Amino acid sequence: MSLFESASAVAFVMLSVFLGYITAILIPFLRAKPAPEGDPGDFEWHFFIPCRDEEAVISATMQRISEQFPRAGVWVIDDDSDDHTADVVQARALENPEVRLVRRRRPEARKGKGEALNAAYRALDGSLAPDVDRERIVVVVLDGDGALAPNGLAQAAGPDAFGDPLTGAAQAAVWMSNLGAAAVRPGDGFWRRATSRYLVRMQDIEFRTAIAAMQILRRRTLSVGLGGNGQFTRLSALDALAGEARSPWRGGLLEDYELTIHLMLAGYRTVYLHDTHVVQEALPSIRRLLTQRVRWCQGGMQCAKYIKDIFNSREFTNLGALESSYFLMLPFLQLIGLVLWPALFLAMVGGGSVSTGSLATWAFQSLWLLPLIAVTGILPFAIWGPLYRAQSSPGRSFLTGIWWGIAYWLYVYQSYPVVFRAAYRLVTGRSGWAKTRRNNEEDVKLLAKEE
Repeated sequence: MSLFESASAVAFVMLSVFLGYITAILIPFLRAKPAPEGDPGDFEWHFFIPCRDEEAVISATMQRISEQFPRAGVWVIDDDSDDHTADVVQARALENPEVRLVRRRRPEARKGKGEALNAAYRALDGSLAPDVDRERIVVVVLDGDGALAPNGLAQAAGPDAFGDPLTGAAQAAVWMSNLGAAAVRPGDGFWRRATSRYLVRMQDIEFRTAIAAMQILRRRTLSVGLGGNGQFTRLSALDALAGEARSPWRGGLLEDYELTIHLMLAGYRTVYLHDTHVVQEALPSIRRLLTQRVRWCQGGMQCAKYIKDIFNSREFTNLGALESSYFLMLPFLQLIGLVLWPALFLAMVGGGSVSTGSLATWAFQSLWLLPLIAVTGILPFAIWGPLYRAQSSPGRSFLTGIWWGIAYWLYVYQSYPVVFRAAYRLVTGRSGWAKTRRNNEEDVKLLAKEE
């Protein structure tokens, strides 16, 4: 078999697996049924909010939690902020005894989100009576700008979630808050406004369709992944992972999915709460989006070291092990595709031009490839646009859904520079945790200068 034939066979297998996976996540997504709710009063809830320079958003976040879930504890971890985050939280704590400030200082601080959450875990642990029922205590992780839907605790308390004693963790759906005019800043030029609106809409499509579909499939494979925002975890499950260091979260850049793996290896069930959601800001800047995604991608690559443990574990179902391993291997498959697909295309064009006598003749004879490319390379991504319109924006026109689909297909290409950069950082041993700057941090800085 020639090198070209071998590469073509590898490409065919990769494409078949990808198309099979898209089909596997699409069908359950279209058939998803509402989940029953439970009584939040059956549990004790504690919100963990890791913060670094979150002065711009943390006050509103604490206010929302106090209004919607007044009996819940609120633990804000200030990871040695350079702004007035700690002062804002301390002032709220004096007014509301449910609010506590967990303050960290360098050099212990700024070592990643997982370490900040571990500090809150130890603080909560130290505040509890020895005889408390830790099975009934649930930790909810929110971003500094996160807003959990009013039915969030009721969904988490349902019989399919923490009402089942085998459930160790749950993840809420994620929606974007700053759509439309909220995506732009005063003074932005036309192209910057257009780019901001585009990026925000694409992130909303991504989380509310493609990622949600992946999670709904994982309900069946019993391999639901946790995210960094809207994450629920039973305290007793965290205890099982904490060890002598009292640190259930580990040091990976993707600390949420790393926690998922350890929970499932320990025999706990993880579930997805599609019928509630957490709202957060989307990133309207290409640079900030790529920085965030490089961190996520590199964190996923780091977690690939657990594939052997996943396959050796009796706690994972067969389908769960396959789904989790495919997810962890996806960045490496993208790296292969980054080289394989252009090389095959150039070889096909070169060989075809030689055999037919000219590039134009080959191109004319190969027009049949266009519908094949559309079905296998565009449709699997573009389909999410019309589905998003139907489920999330039914008032918009059908053509708008088609446009969103094409735009989302183009948006997906950001994953290629991301995976290349993440691989470079992994190989060179760079694992620093870069915080994503909030959209309105610049406004706070400007106000501070004026004062």
